[in-house]
Amino acid sequence: MTTYPLTAVITPDRTQQFHDSFQADPKNRMARNAVTKNNIHDVATNRDVVAGTDHTFSHTLHSNEITAQKASGRCWMFAGLNLFRVTAMEKLGLEKFELSQTYAMFWDKIEKSNFFLESIICTADEPVDGRLLTHLLKDPIQDGGQWDMFVNLIKKYGVVPKTVMPEAESSTNSRYMNWLITAKLREFAAELRRLHANGATETTLRTLKVEMMAVIYRMVAIHLGEPPQSFEWQWRDKDGNFHRDGRLTPQEFYQRYSPYNLDDMACLIHCPTPDKPFNALYTIDYLGNVVEGDIIRYLNVAMEVFKQAAVEMIKAGKPVWFGCDVGKMLERDLGIMDTHTYDYELLYGTPFTADKTERVLYGHSVMTHAMVFTGVDLDDNGRPTKWRVENSWGDKFGEKGYMVMSDAWFDEYMYEIAVDKQYVPAELLPILETEPTHLPPWDPMGALAAA
Repeated sequence: MTTYPLTAVITPDRTQQFHDSFQADPKNRMARNAVTKNNIHDVATNRDVVAGTDHTFSHTLHSNEITAQKASGRCWMFAGLNLFRVTAMEKLGLEKFELSQTYAMFWDKIEKSNFFLESIICTADEPVDGRLLTHLLKDPIQDGGQWDMFVNLIKKYGVVPKTVMPEAESSTNSRYMNWLITAKLREFAAELRRLHANGATETTLRTLKVEMMAVIYRMVAIHLGEPPQSFEWQWRDKDGNFHRDGRLTPQEFYQRYSPYNLDDMACLIHCPTPDKPFNALYTIDYLGNVVEGDIIRYLNVAMEVFKQAAVEMIKAGKPVWFGCDVGKMLERDLGIMDTHTYDYELLYGTPFTADKTERVLYGHSVMTHAMVFTGVDLDDNGRPTKWRVENSWGDKFGEKGYMVMSDAWFDEYMYEIAVDKQYVPAELLPILETEPTHLPPWDPMGALAAA
């Protein structure tokens, strides 16, 4: 490994220069006094943005009751299930309805554990301190996910109403469940690699893996409860009429009440880094949950294509699942995402000039959170000015849980959307059938929505 000697030091004379420069500008002292006593964002909030933001849109979908993921990273599940419940509410004749996020979480934990142990077997000859193993061992069953991972879960396991498998302590506060299951998975990884090093066959390792997965199933079931294999379904609609549909499996409920043609959907990304040319398909190695499911597939497109697809979906009355870097320039309480939400330049006396490409390349921005677009405000020329966002942080933020995203913020911090293929330009559709370029597991576009 090459080492690079560090030679330049900060001398006492230099620190005195820093001190003198700081003291020479009274704005520095005022900023210091404010920030040492208050939250940085309370001080830096741009009043012009706050006063100039409103929650009216030229195109708005129905407002459903907001959901709450609480202290878990299940935003991608909440966002996906919030798409499905729109159809379910129409078919059931309900004004309020939720699908069980705990049910999806249960099977995600099981599938991620199996995916991890399979990855360990496949990489048994890799050095334990190498970059690949370090990555695989870091966080094997974190709550986060991607659109294609959500699709795999739904296709395999279906959905159930929230009343059938309600929230548990560990679904709403998943930290200790994840920590303990991760500890056991790392033990299993060490055992599998040790047996491989001692000459065990792949068949032997996979036989042992089945026993390991029985342990993981037991742990997850203790935390979340067991998912139903079938359930009795009956309900009263919004007019008070009683309905009974007998005993259904999760797949039957999905097909009957939440049919969503997932095969018609495409996942578009906007990543303007030089290693990812536009109009090309990409996948991330060792990223997934269901071993036999579809791999991650991203079609990287220019911003105008990316944005127009979302606009057309909303104009057609369809909500849009998306992934973004939610923590940047977010006024959480007011539910405002705007590139000028905070005036850091005024506060610190230095501009922040990195563009989207640099932020991705230098580790300052990746996708962190998934939500749903339920509206867009188009100007007289049909160009978007702001977007309406359905979040899953409860109804205490924004306008009863709904947020406003400026179009400039969309340009800078949006990374991924799931759209119907009919809204993808016809000339790009054949690319979806090509062999994707494989990116390493640690590529920035492999980040999971988990905020």
